[in-house]
Parts: sequence; C-alpha cells; structure tokens
Amino acid sequence: MADINRVRLRGQLIENYDGLVRKLTRRLGSSDFAYEALHETFVRLDRVTDSVTVRSPADYIFRTAINIAKDRQKAQNHRVSVAEIDALLDISDEGPDPARVAEARSEIEGFKRALAALPARPREVLHSVAVEGVPAQAVAERLQVSLRTVENDLKMALQHCADCLDHPLKRRLGGPRLRS
Repeated sequence: MADINRVRLRGQLIENYDGLVRKLTRRLGSSDFAYEALHETFVRLDRVTDSVTVRSPADYIFRTAINIAKDRQKAQNHRVSVAEIDALLDISDEGPDPARVAEARSEIEGFKRALAALPARPREVLHSVAVEGVPAQAVAERLQVSLRTVENDLKMALQHCADCLDHPLKRRLGGPRLRS
C-alpha cells in the first residue's frame, strides 16, 4: 500500500478527534484555535508521504496542530488591519514636493542675484532691517545717514528685488513701519 502513513494518520485523527480538541484547547486556550488547527492538520496530512517516518501518529498529529496554531498566532500578531492601512494611506506628506523645492531654489538664486546687483548701502540696509531685524534708526546711526535715507534705500532695495523676481511688491496697510 503506497499511502500507509496518510491512511494511518487520518485514521488516528478521526479516532481521537474529541480528545485532540480537548488537549489542544487546554494548550492553546481556545477551542476555536483547536478546531482550526485540527482542520488545517487534516488538510496537511495529504502531503505526508511514506518516506517520512512516523513512529507515533498521535504525537505527530498533536505536534503538527500545535505548530499550525503557533504559526497562525504569529501571523495574526503581524497582520495590519484594513483600518490601520487606511490610516497610513491618509497620512499626508507635509514636506514640499520636488517641483516646489526646485522652484524655491530657483527663487533663492534669483534673490541672491538681485541682492548682488544692488549698490552696497541699500544691500546693507535691506539685510540689516529685513534679515537681522535691526531698527531703521539704529541702521541710520551705524551708516551715518539720515533715517529718510535708510527708508528710501530700503524701499529701493525691496522694489529692485521684487522687480528682479517678477513679484509685485505688496504694501502693508499703513505703509512700512521703519521708525522705532
């Protein structure tokens, strides 16, 4: 007979089914896990050939069912739910896309060129007031010019940069507040 192991193992499983369910339920903590493991075990017994030596069919079936149950528990612990996948897909990337990065780099380069084209004093005024946040009066004192000159240099520098970048210069309500 060519399928001796398969016939022996299936017969053992059918004969001792109720006892195996009780034993597996105690070991696994759930009769549902026990039934599922035995069902899968029955299916897997079709793959057992006579080349495998089975000394104790009952132990072989029990060990196979335990291994199946452990594998299922591991798989269950590593599964991601549909809700978790949906939540991950809804996460937006708040970083700029490559096109915006390239556009920003181009703007920065354009701004650097516009600054380089400015005369020294208006460039210094723009940097001091707009970048460093130095009050216009302090810039006027440092450069030994009038406050009006600092205001005019700042306006000229801002207008020049806006023109070079092809951006309209937006004026805040009430005009610029340069005095401090």
